[in-house]
Amino acid sequence: MYPPSSSASSSSGSSTWEGRGSPYQDHSSSSDRISVYSVISEYASSYIQPQKRPFVTSKLQGVYQQPWLTDPRLKSRKRNHNAIVYTLSCIGIVVATIFCWTGSREFKSRDYCLVLDDSFKTLDPDVWNYEVQVDGFGNGQFDWTTTDPRNVFVDHNGLRIVPTLTNESTTITNDQLLNGYTLNLTRDGTCTSTLQTACGIKSSKKLGTMIPPVRSGRINTKGKKGIRFGKVEVEAKLPSGDWLWPAIWMMPKSSAYGTWPASGEIDIMESRGNDYDTPEGGKDYFGSTLHWGPNAGADGYWRTFGTTQLKRSDFSKEFHTFGLEWTEDYLVTYVGNRIHQVMYIKFEQEGFWHRGEYAKTNATEAANPWRNAGVKQAAPFDEEFFLILNVAVGASNGYFKDSPQKPWIDRSGREMQDFWKSANQWYPTWGPEETRGMTVRRVRMWQEGKCQN
Repeated sequence: MYPPSSSASSSSGSSTWEGRGSPYQDHSSSSDRISVYSVISEYASSYIQPQKRPFVTSKLQGVYQQPWLTDPRLKSRKRNHNAIVYTLSCIGIVVATIFCWTGSREFKSRDYCLVLDDSFKTLDPDVWNYEVQVDGFGNGQFDWTTTDPRNVFVDHNGLRIVPTLTNESTTITNDQLLNGYTLNLTRDGTCTSTLQTACGIKSSKKLGTMIPPVRSGRINTKGKKGIRFGKVEVEAKLPSGDWLWPAIWMMPKSSAYGTWPASGEIDIMESRGNDYDTPEGGKDYFGSTLHWGPNAGADGYWRTFGTTQLKRSDFSKEFHTFGLEWTEDYLVTYVGNRIHQVMYIKFEQEGFWHRGEYAKTNATEAANPWRNAGVKQAAPFDEEFFLILNVAVGASNGYFKDSPQKPWIDRSGREMQDFWKSANQWYPTWGPEETRGMTVRRVRMWQEGKCQN
């Protein structure tokens, strides 16, 4: 279990109203009350307003003259006014028609080929891969992703990705989380990363390192299912609970343009399981983002993002469809259907190097990783991407903005330890696995173009 609360218990006392009786008891005599009521009645009656006279209309009665109906000057003025109104109305209709027509030309009808339709009767190994790591995936996340069926499984609701406490789902104790335990995922053959730091860690109070206190799940379709332009729709219900970070996103199959973010990243949906008052949005909110840039320090994501928010509800209460439509000319994300856009990015002819204004930072064209791209306006989003589904827990990269209710401070060097110390605050908000996890009912992917026999 999580650490016991360190707050001291407080003693409670009681007080009595000795010699006074109940503080709400009426001690006045009946004669006093009658006298008071009589005075009140006389006082109120003196202010009763007399009834007003019945309403009488001032509308003209009978036959009366209407000279304006025959006045030629007024008739001429009326014709002029009507002409102005009708002309402006026609101009408005024409402008709206042109606007709709030109807009619809951009979203022309396209051919699509269905490459994946998974309703999760089981977790198909021909489609999905597990990702098993402990290093936080570059975001400083506090979870260790596993193949444990308690973290990733399929039931009658669909695919479930559920975070659990490490000391409940393993033999690692509270003390070992903080000191003296070595976790080696290479030795047991489960690690899916080639980085040594992602496959093992030793807890040490002296070094300030600890075993991730939470285990969760992350799966992908890399090498099995992917698209280069097309559509994705994921029907999912998001988790509810403090510091949970569900995501539906895509990464390139190969880093054709270099390491992140040069080869791009497509975030279809990212949200937070916290309540509505969380800075930058809780479970009633989600965002879509494109990550791109010549290097990590020049990520241009802030130029290409969109957000949406539900009113009087949130994304953990029922299933929603999170969608992506991606062509050589634009990329759109939506919720529910295509009408409810979250992010719309039109690819500029000059490409993302121009969009990011990197030339203004004295960067030369030689530093442009997309200068030789096949689809210049879309690069790096012109390569094959695969799908990722995961529920992360916490992070030190700023996704959860520092605030009074946040139990850790980014870049403090003690983020994970401070998060774990406050487990008595956040763990009760997670609830049972039905609410703390992300449930995915269906995933569909279409490749743009006609199917090849």
